[in-house]
Amino acid sequence: MEHRARLLDVAAFLDRCDRAPDDTGEEDFRITALRDAIALLDDGQSDRTARILARMSDHSTEPVERAGMKGACGTPPPDHQ
Repeated sequence: MEHRARLLDVAAFLDRCDRAPDDTGEEDFRITALRDAIALLDDGQSDRTARILARMSDHSTEPVERAGMKGACGTPPPDHQ
């Protein structure tokens, strides 16, 4: 039942994102990354956890000069992938 609750949490989050106003006309990169990760869950390949972690991790090796915001994004912005 724990997994059912987690799946419902993800569904509720995506529903909230769908209802949120969109000023740019483009999907937020964090939502795109989440949708990409969800697709990996059902692609029939193994190592889902490692592949999702790799997809949502920042692989840059150089430190940023200045953080753009307070807190983490959960996935790197498109210009850091």
